[in-house]
Amino acid sequence: MPNLTEVARSKDLLLKVEGHSVTTAMGDGEFIKSSRWIVGGHFWEIHLRPKDHWAGRHRPVTLKLVLRSEPRGGDVKAKLSCRLVDPAGRLGPSEEKSVAHKFQRPGDYSSPAVLTAREDLEASGYLADDAYTVQCAIAVLREVPPQTATAADDPRREAAVPSPDLLRHLRELLREGTGADVTFLVSGQPFAAHRAVLAARSPVFMAQLFGGMREGSSSRRVEIEVKDIEPAVFGALLGFVYTDTVPELDRLEGEEEAASMAQHLLAGADRYGLDRLKLICEWKLSDGITVDTAATTLVLAEQHRCWRLKARCVEFVAGYLDAVLETEGYRHLEESCPAVLTDLLKAARGVEGPTS
Repeated sequence: MPNLTEVARSKDLLLKVEGHSVTTAMGDGEFIKSSRWIVGGHFWEIHLRPKDHWAGRHRPVTLKLVLRSEPRGGDVKAKLSCRLVDPAGRLGPSEEKSVAHKFQRPGDYSSPAVLTAREDLEASGYLADDAYTVQCAIAVLREVPPQTATAADDPRREAAVPSPDLLRHLRELLREGTGADVTFLVSGQPFAAHRAVLAARSPVFMAQLFGGMREGSSSRRVEIEVKDIEPAVFGALLGFVYTDTVPELDRLEGEEEAASMAQHLLAGADRYGLDRLKLICEWKLSDGITVDTAATTLVLAEQHRCWRLKARCVEFVAGYLDAVLETEGYRHLEESCPAVLTDLLKAARGVEGPTS
């Protein structure tokens, strides 16, 4: 049998269930849906069932992992781990429960991880002020083929295959600039890069760097000035081009700072034809809409043709209209995208209308 090794793992994800007593009225098997998370290049949701059907148990609390994006490169194997935690720190974590599953298509879900019986939860100290918190982690797994008997018996052979390090090498190539043949100047700050990598990842870079190229011009180092983008944003965009990851979105502290980076990255992704980065930013913004960011995010969605994000913003603004009307972002919306106000009025009145 093949072994499984982790290739990507989320940071701890905290699900706070407020109003536990209200869940008594929920039907058996009804679930509460989490926000979407990106782990291993895939979008995931967690469905928490406060009263699940389960043989021999009295409607326990269970969690399922759900794949929400198209698998790339075949089936995706992932594991969901969960345990109860006490945010106040009075209790240590409960016993960890986990479940693994092979996902084949969007919408596939795992078997349930049984967290605890409702009666046990209600008798524990984890339930406080009619709320409890579940700490979850999602790990994407990869099968490692077993060694043959001959190879396993050979003392000269390594016991384990090293982890893939292509992304690390590409990240170092970008950081060191070895062999770079193009320099971008962003607000006076230079960024060294490699034309072949850029062109392979972006149709815009392909046209900009190789369109109409004459013989012999490929040997010259190119310098390009980039306007209307911040150096930090352009650096994150280049990092995505080389590694297909954007850790900057998770490193930032504070909702406003993270939302600002996601907004600027989405605009940059649209500018350079990086559709996957654009979608990542779109989901990040959809899950983090606040009164302060709703209007500016709506403007961005309209300008860059992000119709799902626009629909989510319109729904949010309609629900918190009075508060959003007081923000600077709404005044910017009135000035830059007056046509969107019609959609907001329809949504506020409960009338469905086009989003594009």
